[in-house]
Amino acid sequence: MIEWIILGVVVLIIIGLVIWAVSIYNRFFSLKNSSEATLGQIRVAMKKRLDMIEQLLGAVKSYAKFEKETLERVTAMRASVATASPGDLNKVEAESRSIFGRLLAVAENYPDLKTSTTVNSLMDSVKNIEDEIARQRYTYNNISQEFNTMMDTIPSNFIGKMIGLLKLEYLQFEEAIKSPPKIEF
Repeated sequence: MIEWIILGVVVLIIIGLVIWAVSIYNRFFSLKNSSEATLGQIRVAMKKRLDMIEQLLGAVKSYAKFEKETLERVTAMRASVATASPGDLNKVEAESRSIFGRLLAVAENYPDLKTSTTVNSLMDSVKNIEDEIARQRYTYNNISQEFNTMMDTIPSNFIGKMIGLLKLEYLQFEEAIKSPPKIEF
């Protein structure tokens, strides 16, 4: 009888450990899927912003002759956003902010352009998209932090390493922290 009780306790412990390991496994993949969904939202928002910048270029080019390469760079960035890694998104972010800053400088130099409702509307749209990107970046980095903490702490790190998971890369967007774009005149 004692043997059956010991066997039952061992089986319950094993079942408990399996359920515990499965719950950690599921949490890892829940976080991984959340991070991928959030990155997708960031890509959509960045593409929207690049679309707006391209429209701003069109509105501005009648006032100032922008280099052909600026439009080509915006087009290339739009194409690369869909498949960009977090590190690549950091680069696209920095470059698109630089282009947007130059557009703002052109708008400052042309009073007629500053009062254009089209330009003002597009700049307001870019500001809203900037806010959306910031929110999504914050969400992504929080998800990454939780995932990476699980990868660093015992016992979840054993399961993460057993199934071959790697830490998630944070989105930095350093330039955004140093100099947010000025949208108001």
